[in-house]
Amino acid sequence: MKLKGMLTAVALTLLGTVAVNSVANAQDDAGPAAYQKALEGKRVVLVPMAMGFDLAQGWSAYLKREVEGWGGTFETRDPNWDTSAGAQAITDLISGSQKPDVLVVHSPDLNSYSKLLKKAQKDGIFVVLIDNPMNYPADAFVGSDWDRLGQLEAEAAVTGCGENSSKKIGLVQGDAANASSIYQYNGIMKVLAKHPEFKVVAKPFSNWDPTTSRNVTTTMLQQNPDICAIIDFWDGDATGASAAIHDAKLDGKVFLVTTGGGEMVDCKALEDGTFGAVVMTDLANQSRDMNAIIKFLLQSGQPAGTSKTYIYTLEKATTKADLKPTTCWDVKALQAGQY
Repeated sequence: MKLKGMLTAVALTLLGTVAVNSVANAQDDAGPAAYQKALEGKRVVLVPMAMGFDLAQGWSAYLKREVEGWGGTFETRDPNWDTSAGAQAITDLISGSQKPDVLVVHSPDLNSYSKLLKKAQKDGIFVVLIDNPMNYPADAFVGSDWDRLGQLEAEAAVTGCGENSSKKIGLVQGDAANASSIYQYNGIMKVLAKHPEFKVVAKPFSNWDPTTSRNVTTTMLQQNPDICAIIDFWDGDATGASAAIHDAKLDGKVFLVTTGGGEMVDCKALEDGTFGAVVMTDLANQSRDMNAIIKFLLQSGQPAGTSKTYIYTLEKATTKADLKPTTCWDVKALQAGQY
């Protein structure tokens, strides 16, 4: 009995020692201190194409919340759709006395900012491209696979037209230099090549302007009044195409497909039949990806310009039948911290 008692006492002592050590190890977790040391005080600046549209406002809200949450500084610059103003904003940032640690850039085209962003990396600034790819090796790209997105749009258009339609499709492209427009077109044509009975009868450019979209769509419908579907390359632009369809008294006869940020305006347009399908950006997850790669780069210890990472946002074509209360987000509610 004495031996049994001694063994029990030894066992309890060992368990107590393990428990104490476990608590000590948990309290000594080096992670939070290393995280804080790497991130605190770091400066992150977002330079979108403009601040006046839903995606830029959504990215800004999520980035601001996260960066300020870990003790950093977050700022934005607003080129307001002017490439020269964007280039000047980037120039001022990288030549200033207090350089940002991370630049998040929404590029207007494949090449305009390349030299500036290479200089930024040379000066130790990480560059994260958002939404629009470039012919330039940024530290990371976060956004849509625009080729795949175009395929989703084309599949929605083919379905929206149906077998008993004219099988005529019109495209309203963005511009000839923007990667999202170029790759979107490539994806659309890949799908239509598998459906040779469907023909693209017009493919004008709008330069991302809704008034131009309305004008070119009006011409398209005058020349091809039996078009069964139109794919407009941006929801902000597609408001012009939808107005032209309405003017031509073809509501319900032309299936309008587009892509957008998934803000409440997209759900309303699907609900009332203005849009037939929208390939929506998952803003919350895309912003989470941005924040994650920023935190990784700042903790990685590797120099700017030595990473090359691609993080693509999962997307799908959404129709009226797919709508749920949580499908779209509200920019004002997000900015008020309600998401």
